[in-house]
Amino acid sequence: MTFAWKAAGLTYNRYLAVAARVVRRSLKEDKRLAAERRGQQDLRFAKWSNGKQGEIKNLAEANAQAAVESAATGAFSNLGIDEPFESGLQPDTLDEPPPPPPISSEGIVAVDVTQKFLAAASCLEPGELVKDGYFTLFASVGALEVMDPKMDSGCLAPGESLDDDYDVSRPLLPSEVIGIIDQLLSLEMAWHLGYPLSQTVFTSVYIEKMLHPAPETLRTADFVRNRAPDAPRDPMLGALRAYVLGLVRACYHVNERIKHEHYYEEEDFVTNTYHRSLLDGFSLSEICDEIEAARGVVHDLRATLTEEMADAICLRLELRTAFLRTFELSPLKSTADLLSKPWSDMQRIWESIKKTRHLGKPVPAAFSTRIQRRLASTLPPRPMVQPSPEQTDEHFEKFIAHGMNAPKVLEYTSPQSLLNFVLTFQSQKPQPLPYIRALLQHFVFGDMVVVGRLSIRQVLDEDLSIVVLPSSILLDRANDEVEAPNHPRYVIAQQMELFRQRAAQSYLDLFRALSQNRCRVRRTLYHMLQDWETLQVDAEHIDQLLQAYTEEKPIVYPPSGAAPTHSLPLSSWTYHYKLRLMEWTVQLGFELEIYQPDELAGMYWYLGHLARTRDQHTERIRFFTAQRIKAAGPGAIDAAAAAQFARSRAYLHLTTLDAAATAEMADALSNLYTALRRLLVGGGALAPPPRPYSTDALRYEVRMRPFAPVGLPALPTFATFSRAVARPDTPTAALLERAARGAAAARRALQAMSALSAADAFAENCHARWLAGIRDWTRAAVALAVAVTTVQRAVADRREAGLSVLVPPPAERYHDWWVVPKVVVEK
Repeated sequence: MTFAWKAAGLTYNRYLAVAARVVRRSLKEDKRLAAERRGQQDLRFAKWSNGKQGEIKNLAEANAQAAVESAATGAFSNLGIDEPFESGLQPDTLDEPPPPPPISSEGIVAVDVTQKFLAAASCLEPGELVKDGYFTLFASVGALEVMDPKMDSGCLAPGESLDDDYDVSRPLLPSEVIGIIDQLLSLEMAWHLGYPLSQTVFTSVYIEKMLHPAPETLRTADFVRNRAPDAPRDPMLGALRAYVLGLVRACYHVNERIKHEHYYEEEDFVTNTYHRSLLDGFSLSEICDEIEAARGVVHDLRATLTEEMADAICLRLELRTAFLRTFELSPLKSTADLLSKPWSDMQRIWESIKKTRHLGKPVPAAFSTRIQRRLASTLPPRPMVQPSPEQTDEHFEKFIAHGMNAPKVLEYTSPQSLLNFVLTFQSQKPQPLPYIRALLQHFVFGDMVVVGRLSIRQVLDEDLSIVVLPSSILLDRANDEVEAPNHPRYVIAQQMELFRQRAAQSYLDLFRALSQNRCRVRRTLYHMLQDWETLQVDAEHIDQLLQAYTEEKPIVYPPSGAAPTHSLPLSSWTYHYKLRLMEWTVQLGFELEIYQPDELAGMYWYLGHLARTRDQHTERIRFFTAQRIKAAGPGAIDAAAAAQFARSRAYLHLTTLDAAATAEMADALSNLYTALRRLLVGGGALAPPPRPYSTDALRYEVRMRPFAPVGLPALPTFATFSRAVARPDTPTAALLERAARGAAAARRALQAMSALSAADAFAENCHARWLAGIRDWTRAAVALAVAVTTVQRAVADRREAGLSVLVPPPAERYHDWWVVPKVVVEK
């Protein structure tokens, strides 16, 4: 394709500058132009000869240059341009201009301005930029994209038309209907994966004909408009129309659900509909009726179409109906079984559809990227995204499975079970798609109602009861009934309500953060740390105010010294969650490969430090809980209170096992990596890369920046951190022995965790996923023990020089959070 400006021998900048000026002058007749014609304007055509925009120009020099170039003034009199130009192109060397186009209107006089335009363009030097007050930056950037096939969606190749020549009214074969539907499903899954509608669903010519212009009635929502009411419709076109109706309406519901929840468009999903209506003006039942009617027509034609073809089309229509049914039920938030039923139907139907994929015949002409030219978008043209059938099968099966499991979050038993459900659900590989994550958010805290039936206060109080306040007067609902301002219970109710108001948003933000993509989870947890740090200060202040009204006596906690201390339950609860946030932030760094191989020893040491701190804090909570039972005396605790204390003990036991396993595993890995750094020649795969523009201290400051604002636990100094990681006073053999003991201790803790029931593990509605995570963690501990043994044997046999280490990527690990090196000893 040869562009007009190339054929004329012009540079693109020259063509754009002069073309814009000619068009502007032909359209505008304002006071400025009139002043220019009278010679009253100082600067008529400012230019940057050096190509630097923003440089201040001398007006006198510009006018003098304009006077020198006055030879070409007459050439532009018909164009309304009185600036002089010195043409570098000779008119007699150009081809004979074509005759003006025939125009039938008597009110238009066609004038050929080709020669005058070329003469005007010749006055600009190659690479010279033109600045004009009426030629904005937006217009100039847009002009640079004109006639560029990569940037201009309206650029047509020779012989190419703007509109698609595909005939949407032509009768379709049954195999073609199946092929088009299957391709539409692939494009729909690409949209769920994060690609825009313009590159996926909206590339369908059938969908474009249906949606543009927007149909006013459901009858006009067709591929061919203005169809006579009594005109017969091809049965196959009717089946395709019904499927497209269901597809477009499904896109609307998915789009709306995601927009109503917390998501990041630049990372997860594109909600832009390009000013196309997604049939939201029609009721869902009407569209379902259309699909059922089309199924009935196809079913009646079984003898004509063959039974196999008819069943294949009916299955695809039934799949669309089942998907629409999920949107109808999701706002109810009633029971998990009811909400999972349509997803189960989709799974059953999909298994049958996969057996009929071979019946489809692709129709490539029914999809085109030219439709992007008619969409309300400022983006350049982009290619169509078409997943393969195998990729579509994989993604759609996971989509259905995740959609079927998401409603199980409504089977609420406790806040900790809810938290474990979200944690295990979001850690699946591959991670659930944005719509499923938005659906999970809707179920958990949509409309500020937790799991569809609980207030935030109920969940928050129950969490406090499990962790630090079993059967406590601070959570007694009877406090709300007291109206005497001087009564202790009245003050307790007021202070506890103040704490709930302060903690509720941070608590809900935790669930909201865990519902994002994995990279965003870590980033959000990092920002939440400061909020929980402030919350802990507020909680400690409220604890001190409540001590006088609860008549709590300080007692001696031996690890803290001989001075008596209070339990500080609200501050302890906040500190517990803050420690968990810090651990998750570090662990996600391993999963997302944020840390370099030479940083693994240090970051695992810090993870072990955090886990040991959490273990110590859990022991403190257990101590004060036991003291409350002891102070109450035998027989003073009723059955309900005893159940609360038992549940709190179960949670503290689980937390102790988890913290112990984390600390032992992290310490073992830190010791192993430190030993390998010593043994490998030059550090091997664990050697730090050249970093000429930084120091270890600066890198430590940047790496630990998320934890620097945290006051407790305080961030270790760089000197303390370096010495703790390097362990210069510990022999290599002792490091390996510690690593072996740590791996064994982690395995024992994990075995104890795996033996817990679903209730004791606080994973009633996700026990299978939780147990699978523990098993993966156990396999990582076993692999760690094997790696340590391999290194110990190499050291014993004096074959350290033959050691080689490979740091596995996440896909090759037993557990994403535990980077166990693969150690090989060359013989």
